[in-house]
Amino acid sequence: MFRKILIANRGEIACRVIKTARKLGVKTVAVYSDADADTQHVKMADEAVHIGAAPPAESYLNIDRIVAAALQTGAQAVHPGYGFLSENPKFVRELTAAGLVFIGPSEAAIEAMGLKDAAKTAMQAAGVPVVPGYHGADQDPELLAKMADQIGYPVLIKAVAGGGGKGMRLVHDAAGFSNALKGAVAEGTSAFGNGNVLIEKYVSKPRHIEMQVFGDGVSAVHLFERDCSLQRRHQKVIEEAPAPGMTGEMRAAMGKAAVRAAMAIGYSGAGTVEFIADASEGLRADRFWFMEMNTRLQVEHPVTEAITGIDLVEWQLRVASGENLPLDQRDIHLNGHAFEARLYAEDVPKGFLPATGTLSHLRFPPTCRADTGVSAGDVISPWYDPMIAKIIVHGPTRSIALSQLSRALDDTKVAGTVTNLTFLRKLAAQPDFVDGNVDTGLIDRALDDLITVPDPTITEISVAAVAASGFASSKQPMLGFSLWSPLGKTIPLRHEDQILNVTVTATKNNIVDVGFGTQTIQLQRHGQDWYCDGQKAPMVHVDDATVTVLAQETHVFTLINPLDVQQSAHDQGGGVVAPMPGLVKDVFVAANDTVSAGDRLAILEAMKMEHTLVATRDGIIDQVLTAAGDQVEAGATLITFCKETKDG
Repeated sequence: MFRKILIANRGEIACRVIKTARKLGVKTVAVYSDADADTQHVKMADEAVHIGAAPPAESYLNIDRIVAAALQTGAQAVHPGYGFLSENPKFVRELTAAGLVFIGPSEAAIEAMGLKDAAKTAMQAAGVPVVPGYHGADQDPELLAKMADQIGYPVLIKAVAGGGGKGMRLVHDAAGFSNALKGAVAEGTSAFGNGNVLIEKYVSKPRHIEMQVFGDGVSAVHLFERDCSLQRRHQKVIEEAPAPGMTGEMRAAMGKAAVRAAMAIGYSGAGTVEFIADASEGLRADRFWFMEMNTRLQVEHPVTEAITGIDLVEWQLRVASGENLPLDQRDIHLNGHAFEARLYAEDVPKGFLPATGTLSHLRFPPTCRADTGVSAGDVISPWYDPMIAKIIVHGPTRSIALSQLSRALDDTKVAGTVTNLTFLRKLAAQPDFVDGNVDTGLIDRALDDLITVPDPTITEISVAAVAASGFASSKQPMLGFSLWSPLGKTIPLRHEDQILNVTVTATKNNIVDVGFGTQTIQLQRHGQDWYCDGQKAPMVHVDDATVTVLAQETHVFTLINPLDVQQSAHDQGGGVVAPMPGLVKDVFVAANDTVSAGDRLAILEAMKMEHTLVATRDGIIDQVLTAAGDQVEAGATLITFCKETKDG
């Protein structure tokens, strides 16, 4: 076993690897950028080396600096985590040349699976079922359109070097093919430096089912399947293992195909073979096809660990250090059911926009496994993926495990940034998902219900106002009230786009009356908690002028200073502002251009995703206040419109 390893990653996965390394007595070296100097993975590791500025290209993607850090600290091997350099064959080559061990597959294995078209050709030769499609080198647009016609619509256009939904377009008919192709090529070129695409038949009721495989370069095993069908824009949201409705016949066939795929490339380490299954008539052994192989540990690996009792990171370290596979296939058993929900800092009602912020409060219940790289006080940076944590549960049956997931999500509390927590809670209770009737289109079909957040209740508004008034935290509950009669305070709060004027009046010691509109309720304090009609009121967290009510739904209120001069967010002519911090990738308009509602104005890149900013109305551009390459803050005005048209 290694004495010391370097982890070429950050956040949650770096912390995850450190925990297993500690268990095995292996020392760890963290690397960090300017943005990560005070983060959890740096604090947990035995040593830490600064490798550059915040942009990934200057730090976590800088091969030379990571190799130098490993050599400088005497590390014997490097664990890549996932993302960043985890599937970069050049990284493996440079590590090997420096006498270091890459904790993962060989350079050749990564290259064999790195391009989707070549991988599918290789898998077809190995007898692994492959989705009908075109994977050729000829990228002439006319030929690609012809091949799409032959395959039959709907089809998927995919960047051959793609991943995470980037460079992917669904095309329903020939009329939309040309524009979709241009978009996929541009996104593939921007994200991966490769604009080549492949075309596949689109399955009408697809299930995304993947097999965890593990090899030692000589033999390979599978550790059963995971169902990752709950996706939003091709990004996984909730994963589970095993797949609901999986038959023994199909599991055996899929496991055999996955092992065959790993053996065909002499695979060593943890990997995932991803399949698409046609669930239109239930899961069948003759209706699944190879999509791609991820030559690394997956984000969702904890659900496999839960149902097998196997520490996959431990296996990675043991195999990379020269050991054979710890278990044979016959010794790997499936036990119970597990779920993983990905908790992100993102604004769901605004289209799942990534968010930033300082986590002023963060708490997970002891009933779940929470894999995270942050704690209260940490910052969600605009430079990296906005994942806060993975919430994992395990139970003897799917029904019990799902109940545990719902309870864990209810008991998870976050303040300091908007999150997708309410969305996850609703998704865990969505009827089709509860019944196991899942496919990759479920979230989009149920989206309106999933993103609808109920208005705060009078109790939630009241505890927010009491907290904002300062009475809730005062050691002298009557502080600030008059001698002869109760003194009322009006607390102006903003909730989303609404201003709420709430009155708080102390009537007795530890009792306040709260009025909002025509409603009045009474809150009574017992110790540190407030009660309404005998029921404990929701927990409240106050951070400066922000009040977060951590109820069944998380509601954020802002205390308004009545002395502030209120100004409109936009001038009378309107404007386009940055919805989040990010990099301006492109601007499509200039001053005096005439645009229509829906026209593209600019592209903003943030947290590894591109976001297109469009005109919300017809009009004439007044000023363009940004240019490609600018780094902008959230709320910055990028483009303004003329207040009137030229004719007006």
